[in-house]
Amino acid sequence: MRIVISEFISLDGVVQAPGGPQEDTDGGFAHGGWSHAYFDPEVVGGAFDAALDEADALLFGRRTWSTMAQAWPERAGDPFADRMNAIRKYVVSGTLGEPDLTWNNTRLIAAAGAVPHLGTLREAEGGTLLVMGSPTLARALIAAGLVDELRLIVMPVVLGGGKTIFPDDGGTHAFELVSATQAPTGAQVCVYRAAPRG
Repeated sequence: MRIVISEFISLDGVVQAPGGPQEDTDGGFAHGGWSHAYFDPEVVGGAFDAALDEADALLFGRRTWSTMAQAWPERAGDPFADRMNAIRKYVVSGTLGEPDLTWNNTRLIAAAGAVPHLGTLREAEGGTLLVMGSPTLARALIAAGLVDELRLIVMPVVLGGGKTIFPDDGGTHAFELVSATQAPTGAQVCVYRAAPRG
């Protein structure tokens, strides 16, 4: 199974709360919703749609899953929402229990031992496992060398600090640029694949 990470990201590498002011205010982050000014339906929206179309399952951290689980079920009837609601979903959490998994087709992965478990899942199953948001989980996956592709939707803004997906452990992880498409808003969709090791 290929693990693909798709993120809205600022020029200084911030992925925190691109969707709205109250999405994630950890650390006093005050720029929630920063991606909206640069959203383009054709290029940016198209990249988001394409990533979901190619996914066989979604993988979330607890916070991102909880935000999505509150938003998408009530939007049934829209083709994108219907796909989000129907697709198989995994959530990594140390606090959620099975009764909390109210969003259709969600499976729980315990936070303790999650990275080795995901490594096993990656080796055992086919298709694409798509990570959206979930910076803590994305960072752990990159650090463990489990990411096959990064789809970064780079917005032309510097936010001055916030959560990132990039590990700060001193490790090197090489990727190759596969494509770059620019939107009229200045956003750029960049697709990177993990470079062969050795």
